Amino acid sequence: MFILRFIDKLLFGFLLILALQIPLLAEHYHQYLSGYYYATQAQVEGYKLTAKAHEYPDVYAMIERHLNNELPSVRTDAQQKLDTLKEYEQLQSALVVFEQGNILEKTLFMFHPQRYQRLDNIIENFHPGIPLTIDAMIFALLFTVVINLCWASPVFCYRYYRNSYRKRKA
Repeated sequence: MFILRFIDKLLFGFLLILALQIPLLAEHYHQYLSGYYYATQAQVEGYKLTAKAHEYPDVYAMIERHLNNELPSVRTDAQQKLDTLKEYEQLQSALVVFEQGNILEKTLFMFHPQRYQRLDNIIENFHPGIPLTIDAMIFALLFTVVINLCWASPVFCYRYYRNSYRKRKA
């Protein structure tokens, strides 16, 4: 009985400390995306200037023309430009999540399986801490309580069933 309560309290404390890291990780993720976005934006602006200088209606028209070029290096370069434009659009939508979304939306975005590699890169430079915002504290507390209840509910149900079974037998 004592050991179970001790393990429950220990698990709760561990989960609380872990949950407090999520808002900080979200902030690091946002900063990473912002820097990556601005670097990609500079590339895209260069593509637009090149398209304008060579009298293409837009960047996509220039890329389409280059994709149909006979030189493999020009086609490869055009494909890289197209990939950069797609990445730029994805970064724009990601920044909307981090600038306007709540902590749950940010968390779901960060921990999406398609983004594990990026998350892994961000975690390499992440240093744990304690967030100082009320929203982060509330999120961590609610997250911890829910996870702890999910873990503890089967134990409490078993104990309730066992005690009621003993009372019926007696």
